[in-house]
Amino acid sequence: MINSISLTNRKEQRFRSLAFLTVILIYLVILAGGIVRSTGSGMGCPDWPKCFGRWVPPTEISQLPANYQEIYGAKLKGEVTFNAVKTWIEYANRLLGVLSGFFVLATLIASLTYLRKDNTIVWGSIAALLLIGANGWLGSRVVATELAHYMITIHMFLAIAVAFALLFILVRSNAARLTVERLGITSQRWLLVVALSLTLGQIILGTQVRDSLDEVVKQLGYAQRDNWISNLNWQFYIHRSFSLVLLVFHLVVIYQLRKLTTVGWLANLTKALISVVVIEIGTGVLMAYFGVPAIAQPIHLLLALVMVGLQFSIWLLLTPAMLVSNHRYKESRLVEV
Repeated sequence: MINSISLTNRKEQRFRSLAFLTVILIYLVILAGGIVRSTGSGMGCPDWPKCFGRWVPPTEISQLPANYQEIYGAKLKGEVTFNAVKTWIEYANRLLGVLSGFFVLATLIASLTYLRKDNTIVWGSIAALLLIGANGWLGSRVVATELAHYMITIHMFLAIAVAFALLFILVRSNAARLTVERLGITSQRWLLVVALSLTLGQIILGTQVRDSLDEVVKQLGYAQRDNWISNLNWQFYIHRSFSLVLLVFHLVVIYQLRKLTTVGWLANLTKALISVVVIEIGTGVLMAYFGVPAIAQPIHLLLALVMVGLQFSIWLLLTPAMLVSNHRYKESRLVEV
């Protein structure tokens, strides 16, 4: 019996480790997507799933047919000649996407150890696999629509949904390490819901700013990077101003969360949240006043999505009914042991 329990514990620990690594990989895919966008490499591979008709992309123009511009010209988005750097940036993004799919599949297989103990974890893993499969297909549609802005936005939000599914099973699988005491935490949960909604709204507005920036870049070119911001429309100024509103609101959220506990998971995630908010605003300032450096754009996006992931995870911790299916976890204050 002891050996059986020990084996089960090891399997569960492997699952938690794998789920955590898969979450990290999903965020790396998001970062890679941001790099693709900031470098203008979205059509570095003008076809899908192959790249210039090859499973291994070309590294130099001599590996392409002489009439490649005639074949792919309509999709090269202004690239007069083959650009190996952009091609491999886009292809690396695709490879990371495929790798993340395998990790999600492995997470699902590993979750079967919870089939009798808590099948919600298995269903969450299935949801993550279906979502990442749908997002992989959507990636092909992004290429097919030649980087239509609305498709890119949907692609990003589906990636958030994948991250949420994985975060749910990761937090839930650690529920055995948490106990709950009677004490109302309804107000903190609602604050997290509002914070999550406001942040998602800010992200949507940010995608609109990014679309406007794309148009400015087409008009001015990369040589006039310092003039990009001054040519943006009203959406940028609302996006910039609203970041201060988010900062103030998050300070209120942090204050309320710190009332619950100063140690353990909740405290650590709370500290991480305020750090990410501050750094996120810092990268926004960097882009607004220092010529939109290319490295800042994908980091800015990544931090925004890490922020909503932290908000969602904290909300789960404050919602015991979302963590376990039995009644010994009651709706109240979280205390960690």
